[in-house]
Order: sequence, then structure tokens, then C-alpha cells
Amino acid sequence: MLGLLAAGSVFFPGIFLASKQILEQLMGRSEVDAVVISARHWLADAYILFATPYFCYDLLAMFLCYWFRLRVKGHQEAWPDGGSVCAAVLGFLRREVLMVLHHVFMVAFCCPASLVWRQGRGDYFQGLLFLAELSTPSVCLGKVLIQFQKQDWLLHRVNGAALLLSFFCCRVLLFPYLYYAYSR
Repeated sequence: MLGLLAAGSVFFPGIFLASKQILEQLMGRSEVDAVVISARHWLADAYILFATPYFCYDLLAMFLCYWFRLRVKGHQEAWPDGGSVCAAVLGFLRREVLMVLHHVFMVAFCCPASLVWRQGRGDYFQGLLFLAELSTPSVCLGKVLIQFQKQDWLLHRVNGAALLLSFFCCRVLLFPYLYYAYSR
């Protein structure tokens, strides 16, 4: 997980720097033109197209985990209809209503807003919104460590600090900064 984070941290700035250098040195563009052209990268839209199906998959995966957890614990008899899938879906929706709404909102609103309504403008703000996901690896690692009952490990404490810092900076402070940057 940290390897992917590190790879992305090198890959995307690397693409920017490489395209900037190519535009300046091989194509004779000014530094201003090279920066503007390099920053408006096709990956801003391609990433959205690639990531949108994740939200559909994630809903299905969360439901399956919920359903099998209930089946393993032997709670089928507590469901109406003796443990039907319909009863499990309703129970999942009641338990995870905010997460389901978040995923539906991302697919139904954020994807079209990013690909269609944005019309290729606002890559800077789009990139800043991607920063909101920077805390996700820490959230996942924390859940894995808890599942394996490793809360007493130093890694769990360090991950907790990284989670607090990244969540606060990238999900709390990010939005006031976006409003400030947009107003300028």
C-alpha cells in the first residue's frame, strides 16, 4: 500500500516534469506554455473514468462482507424471510446509509461534474479534490491492523498519527483552502 502511494507520488510529478522538459527543450515552447500544457493532463479525466467503477465495486464488496459476516455469525434466522438477500440488502442499507449515499453521490454527481460540466477547466481544483483520498491508505491500514488485533504495535500508532494529519489537512483544511484559492 505504501509502495503504491510512493509510486504515485513519483509518477505524476514525473509525468509533469518530463512533459514540461520535452515541450521546452525539444519543441521550443516557453516555460509558461510548457507548464500550462503539462499541468492540463489527460490523466485528470482518465483517472476519473478509471476510479468511478471503484465506487460501484466498493458498494458490492461492502455488502458481501456484511452479508457473509452475518452468515458466519449465524444470524440468518434473525432476518425476515429466513435470511434472504432482500432482507440483507435492507439491513445493509439501514446500517451503512451514509456510506451508500456517499458512493451513489460520487457516481451520480461527481463523475459527470468532473467529466462533462467541468469541460476541461479547473484541473488545479480537480487535483486538489483528489488529495482528499490521501488519508484512505491510513484508514485501510488501521482497519487491517485492528482486524488482526495489532493495536499495540508501533505501526498502529504511527499510522494513527499519519491518519489524523492527512485527514485533517486533506479533508478538513482542504475545503477552506479551495474557497480561498477560488476567490483569488
